[in-house]
Amino acid sequence: MKYIFLLYCFLFSVSGFSQKFKIDFKNIEKNSNDPRSPYNYEKLIFKFKGLPKSIDSIEAQHLYYGRNFRDIISTEDESFKSLAEAFKNKDWENSVSLGKVLYYKDPTNLDVLLILLRSYDSKQDVNNFVYHLSQFRLLADAIRNSGDGKTEKTAYNVNSVGDEYILLNMMNIGMDYTRSSKEVKGGMLDIWEKENNKMYTKVLYLRN
Repeated sequence: MKYIFLLYCFLFSVSGFSQKFKIDFKNIEKNSNDPRSPYNYEKLIFKFKGLPKSIDSIEAQHLYYGRNFRDIISTEDESFKSLAEAFKNKDWENSVSLGKVLYYKDPTNLDVLLILLRSYDSKQDVNNFVYHLSQFRLLADAIRNSGDGKTEKTAYNVNSVGDEYILLNMMNIGMDYTRSSKEVKGGMLDIWEKENNKMYTKVLYLRN
């Protein structure tokens, strides 16, 4: 039996009614780097790995957007390229082993989590699939709670173009939509449009 369909059925079917939080990126940066803060990034990562289901919405927001102020894995890194190649070749054993190494270095990386999910799905490893699904859902909820995507001011905020496409896939925004873009303060605003439907996403530029 395959479990990956749960990623789409479960993720947003229960998260659509979540409370929206206004994002204060400067406060997130401050909290993430402050060892005394309950929202310190390393403290939250410990909780994220150990008890992901215990993390609340504000903590999830700090985890997702706080990674902008940490050392993270880039899709241009050779280690990630090796993982992507193993995944492309459906080499599930190497996808898992390489993915676990990158997960240890950068646990909130959506690309890595998604590859691990699909790999564990293919290996029918239910326990690891469900564990990482909980983590993935937390971070996806943080994106969903950043706005409603209906206007420029309420655009969904994403950390990268890769995260943007993950969001688009989960919301069934496909090739039949056209994209227009414009630079705005703090990032690039993308408008995805099909007939009378529009969705706004903002790819953040928060790194120094």
